[in-house]
Amino acid sequence: MELVLLIFLGAIAITAALGVIMARKAIYSALFLLVNFCSLAGLYLLLNAQFLAAAQVIVYAGAIVVLFLFATMLLGGGEESSKFKVQSSKFLAIVLAFVLLVEVGYVLVSGTLTGIQGSDTPEAIARVGNVQAIGKLLFTDYLLPFELAAILLLIGIVGAVVLAKKKSNVPRPTSNVQNRKSQITNRKST
Repeated sequence: MELVLLIFLGAIAITAALGVIMARKAIYSALFLLVNFCSLAGLYLLLNAQFLAAAQVIVYAGAIVVLFLFATMLLGGGEESSKFKVQSSKFLAIVLAFVLLVEVGYVLVSGTLTGIQGSDTPEAIARVGNVQAIGKLLFTDYLLPFELAAILLLIGIVGAVVLAKKKSNVPRPTSNVQNRKSQITNRKST
């Protein structure tokens, strides 16, 4: 049963990732990204990493995709206007895809993905708890990357606020009540 779920969720994740890349509209790309994040959360559940699955749904699917959708809608989420010729873009894409395939093939053949055994065994993590083990690593060994990620998110929030802020020289639309009052005062003065 787990193998069937693994294959099913993996197929959904790969299909959604291709949808992110191939979607013509940014809104559809963000929605495919949401599907991808949710399928990855399902894969985390299969790996018995419940905390990572919950964090995946809350942080990425919940917050990051909403931020992408907000920025896309704010900036006018229509189709991208192509500034480059289509033929040159296709040629560049084919070259980069070939380079990526060569790199992946080299890594698979050379065996550099073997990795090393960490200090925490699955039994030690089961005794301490998954959340506690992740928290200990985040606030000891990986404190600097954790803080840098927080600063990066803060920069993103400030950027979103700056983009959302209206420029002062652009006239703001007024409500119908304000328009009627100005029309009445203009009629009385004439």
